[in-house]
Amino acid sequence: MTMDGTVVVPGTTRGAQWVDDVLLAGPAGDVCFRLPTPIDRGMLRRLVRERQSELAGSGLRPGGAAALRLPPSMAFVTHLLAVWRLGGQAILLDHRLTDYEVRRAIERLVPQVVVSADRPVVSGLRTFVDVDTDVASYSGHPASTSHAVVQLSSGSTGPSKVIGRTAEDLVEEVLRYTQIEGVPLRGERVILLPSMVHVLGLVGGLMYGLHAGVELVPPARLTGDAIVQAIASGNSPATVLGVPFHIGLLASVQEPPPLPQFKRMTTGGELVPAATSAAFEDKFGVPLGNMYGMTEVGVIGTDLFGAHRPAIRPAPGIEVRAVDGELRIRRPESPYLGLSDPSRWADGWLRTKDAGVVDPETGLVSIKGRLDSQVSVGGLKVDLTEVEYTLTTLRGVEAAVVVHDGSITAYVQLHERRDVTRIEADLAQLLASYKRPRSVRVLDQLPRTTTGKLVRDIAVLRKAAP
Repeated sequence: MTMDGTVVVPGTTRGAQWVDDVLLAGPAGDVCFRLPTPIDRGMLRRLVRERQSELAGSGLRPGGAAALRLPPSMAFVTHLLAVWRLGGQAILLDHRLTDYEVRRAIERLVPQVVVSADRPVVSGLRTFVDVDTDVASYSGHPASTSHAVVQLSSGSTGPSKVIGRTAEDLVEEVLRYTQIEGVPLRGERVILLPSMVHVLGLVGGLMYGLHAGVELVPPARLTGDAIVQAIASGNSPATVLGVPFHIGLLASVQEPPPLPQFKRMTTGGELVPAATSAAFEDKFGVPLGNMYGMTEVGVIGTDLFGAHRPAIRPAPGIEVRAVDGELRIRRPESPYLGLSDPSRWADGWLRTKDAGVVDPETGLVSIKGRLDSQVSVGGLKVDLTEVEYTLTTLRGVEAAVVVHDGSITAYVQLHERRDVTRIEADLAQLLASYKRPRSVRVLDQLPRTTTGKLVRDIAVLRKAAP
């Protein structure tokens, strides 16, 4: 958006104009971040220009790529915007990846420069850290594609995929957010919990917040008390943006103070069980909104007022259909780079691998779980999502992952001590015998991806089990 309020959608991924018009425009004194020290728009623009000069001096050229291996920080924000202003491609690497994973990604994507922290990052529970950076020249090659951003999928069910999105696509998603009723408005705050390396924090948090004039407030620490303190730190309405894992952090606050500023919490990622939603809304007195999306697309649908749970309404401009029980999203081109399953995108439609239905009258979309959650036991079909959901309704069960590795196996995380035999006895009252797990394994913490999604990779779960 320009200074006179005109929205500009870029015609190319190259160059700085779309960054200035859509993300950095606005009064210099407007606060963008509160860390808790405020960072206003004028200061942000100055920092981005400085980073741009440093990157150019290290060899990044228009059309080149820069790999960013940085924790959530002003260093990440300013380097990302600087890469885009320079007309470059940003390859986002979660700072929690191992050196081996990073090396494989860099060898495959061949950036011109690699930006990383100049020393090991020990962030603990901090959501935003101060880091100094090291910029290393890597190659002289231009980026192999014209995508503005390259991300790795979360890999909750297997190896990560490499996904690219153009500047046009990113800007369209930012503008899509502005048309969704219930999103934070100018002058309000977002308590930002998800990592900006991943799509919810990147577009739904950082990019939308900058475009809409919403103040971004990362809590001092990733704890329930710190999130409450961040909500209470200002008088303007506050929306907590996170994933289902973060609901548990807020739920752990024993006696939250009155929070008249608390507008709602919005979660992306996995669907939230109805019992969890009800308990949260009863405790805090605000709606728990739901958002459905993918790294490949961004936001697909929302239910920010909790009016249609568990169904969602497609976001403006998003077309969803169900084919043979699978949800598909209209996309003009494949988002995948390099080797990928060619069946995932064809004839303008992206297969989500999520089971679901679209109501022909209301257009509401109901997600039924992953297609790969359907298994056959003794010739009878079992939906592992149903077994997981039933487990999470039991007393003491905080989270559950159910897989089929020859037989049905459940991995559960408890928030109160319970004997496995009691869990199995409770399940026997709720599920037919062929649906019940043959083994229930209790873990202190279920493995999660860097975006907070539960890992369903059988090898990872076996390794984590006692």
